[in-house]
Amino acid sequence: MRILVYPHGMHVGGSQLNAIELAAAVRDLGHEVAVIGEPGPLVDRVTALGMEHIPISARRRRPSPTVTAKLRSLIRSRGIDIVHGYEWPPALEANAAVYPGGRAAAVATVMSMAVAPFLPASMHLVVGTAALQRHTAARRPGPVHLIEPPVDVEQNAPGHPTDDFRAEFGLGPGYVDIVAVTRLSPQLKLEGILTAIDAIGELARSEPVRLIVVGDGVARDTVAARAEAANQRAGRRAVVLTGELLDPRPAYAAADIMLGMGGSALRALAFGRPLVVQGEEAFWELLTPDSCGLFLEQGWYGVGDGKDGASRLTGALRRLLADPVERAALGAFGRDLVVNRFSLQRAAQVQEDIYRQALAVRQPAGARARDGLRSIAGLAAHKAKRRYESLRRTAARDDFNAPTLAAASLTTQTKP
Repeated sequence: MRILVYPHGMHVGGSQLNAIELAAAVRDLGHEVAVIGEPGPLVDRVTALGMEHIPISARRRRPSPTVTAKLRSLIRSRGIDIVHGYEWPPALEANAAVYPGGRAAAVATVMSMAVAPFLPASMHLVVGTAALQRHTAARRPGPVHLIEPPVDVEQNAPGHPTDDFRAEFGLGPGYVDIVAVTRLSPQLKLEGILTAIDAIGELARSEPVRLIVVGDGVARDTVAARAEAANQRAGRRAVVLTGELLDPRPAYAAADIMLGMGGSALRALAFGRPLVVQGEEAFWELLTPDSCGLFLEQGWYGVGDGKDGASRLTGALRRLLADPVERAALGAFGRDLVVNRFSLQRAAQVQEDIYRQALAVRQPAGARARDGLRSIAGLAAHKAKRRYESLRRTAARDDFNAPTLAAASLTTQTKP
């Protein structure tokens, strides 16, 4: 098959990394794969993996008629079989590019916490958690597949070098390093990052702990101010901000304990580190054999009751600090879990099968037209709502990554 993968951006982030790494793994199964996207840090990752990067402008509407036309041209000139869009704007552009029929098929992957209701129902849709798959399939007539966020367990593994990373950021010995690799984004991430900074600022007054936050984003000034305040309370450099790392593997490998959600949480497990899962509304939960089933069902995230987040995180950290043997055992448990269930190679085989299914089904022209019209109407309503919310200054930056009713109803905060 000739496959064109279209991440929703080329900045560092979980969905984009999943798109690129999974594209390379599918390529390794014997297919021709290229990646289309705007300029950005991850272009180097695409080329390093031996794939072609096809550029598009970063200054464009979303969804973009210009990009749709480019996709349609590539389908014709290169004989593309599959156009795979990640998140809703690329998915809509991919679907429009293959409409009103022909040899190519469009596939969508949504790694956000909710699925846009205006995605065409006929598209083969991939989501990242069993709970979201079930929730979406109950409301959508088209196919909904599950691919949990994959991890390259060969490139992400214990023993990765850390000396240069430690030297660059002045991370001397004598501390238990707690690491979070994350976007500094107001949506989904910021609440937990600030809670972790506050918790470590207090814990560092009596324990040899250090928090290392790896990442960048629009909330960096807020995070930096909170880190400075925590360091003043601790009387030392207890919180370290590294900024964004294109290759964060040394940070994962340098950790004694990891904090994270989603793909970052799974990558942490690949390095054999104990993990405290971060969510929203004061959700923090240590991964253990007992809590594992919760995350396999709902994903590596949760919604709590909004109370005592710092206390919950501190309780989990004190448990790990008190017992290095348990830290090692939980790290080994996590490594085994990710190797056996979340490996990139296994995910590539599932993705390949989804592509074949998408190519095998041809929807009648009339049904495709009705599907397209419903999608356009839903998108127009969504855009109108966003404009209204923007005028009221209530619009979320990541519009389908806010807490959802489905997630809230499925997630409960377990007491440490």
